[in-house]
Amino acid sequence: MLTTVALILAAAILALLAVGMGYVLGWANRRFYVEVDPKVEAVLGALPGANCGGCGFVGCAAYAEAVAKGDTDVNQCAPGGKSCAEKLAELMGVELEESFPYRAVLHCSADWDQRLQRMQYEGEQTCESANLVAGVQGCTYGCLGVGDCERACDYDAIRMVNGLATIDKEKCVGWGACARACPRNIITMVPFKAERMLVVACANQDAAADVRAVCTVGCLGCRACLRVAPDLISIEGALPVINYDNYDPTDEMIEKVLEKCPRKRFVFVGKPSEEDLAAVAEEELPESVQADFKTTVDDTKWRG
Repeated sequence: MLTTVALILAAAILALLAVGMGYVLGWANRRFYVEVDPKVEAVLGALPGANCGGCGFVGCAAYAEAVAKGDTDVNQCAPGGKSCAEKLAELMGVELEESFPYRAVLHCSADWDQRLQRMQYEGEQTCESANLVAGVQGCTYGCLGVGDCERACDYDAIRMVNGLATIDKEKCVGWGACARACPRNIITMVPFKAERMLVVACANQDAAADVRAVCTVGCLGCRACLRVAPDLISIEGALPVINYDNYDPTDEMIEKVLEKCPRKRFVFVGKPSEEDLAAVAEEELPESVQADFKTTVDDTKWRG
């Protein structure tokens, strides 16, 4: 009898607690409810949900809120691409301005065989760790080749080939994880105004004699490129930099730059367009022009 009474009393107490907690939760829901702008939800629904941070915001939700408020452009989502930008422009009732897809390029062209001073790195297999070890390679600007950028890319757009990062432009969506992962800051995001873009395939800021001592392909800083194309090329430190605001893939100055560079460190990256292929249908392009995605910058600037 006592056991039955105890069970009934316990059940009643639990029921009262449940009702009380339900009331408290209901009150809290009403008291602390934050109304979500339907436009924010619509924008968020149009985004791919990668939360990559490539747009400059913490995640897709933060970017969606900024778009809905009109605080940022609708074309900042690299994984979403053009179709996503078009959806956002439609939702916001704005005209989508012309923009160019950003793609990663590596400002280094020396693979394992082209490095004159090198050693087999046996430590923790990350570029971040290798970068702390003196003497891993003579060039302190070049690709370490341990693959931090490859592991950071969720789109399978980077492969290590003979100790050098090779970027597949067709797979690259331009979200920048590889650039953020590189401890030497030699991967940068370049706006592709054409299927192929001219880039500088070196990051070494040392004098010519020091470059020759560590690499067979490094830029010597001779400034021959500057003399033939002063509107397209400028010099920062010892290296040429391409002014992409003045870049025209059809400009005849590009050919002069290619011809004048003694070490052929200006290369094209990307896939040739039909027009490009037609223009050289009967020619054999120089080997350096077909080099695999190689080219320096710091964290805040992109350069050629």
